[in-house]
Amino acid sequence: QVQLVESGGGLVQPGGSLRLSCAASGSIASTYAMGWYRQAPDKQRELVATVTSGGSTNYADSVKGRFTISRDNAKNTISLQMNSLKPEDTAVYFCNIAWWVFARRYAYWGQGTQVTVSS
Repeated sequence: QVQLVESGGGLVQPGGSLRLSCAASGSIASTYAMGWYRQAPDKQRELVATVTSGGSTNYADSVKGRFTISRDNAKNTISLQMNSLKPEDTAVYFCNIAWWVFARRYAYWGQGTQVTVSS
């Protein structure tokens, strides 16, 4: 069993900032990737940012320069600092953890946290 608990969503004005956090617990592999995805109404879920056990990061082009993902391996947590937020960032944000064992991929999702950017 793997549990992901997200926090930090809310309502913010355009140009504002929010910080999301996600804590993973349970039977987690020794090396894994964690990340954030988001889903806006009537749109598919999309990658926002990911970070590997080694610290390599990957960002969607739409958030580069505005969002920063960070990770604490000792605590199995990640955070997403979101600055210069835009209305188009409005979505439900989901935390994800994933790893490979031989040829099989294991992936788990949090329950999601709403981020609304509006004046």
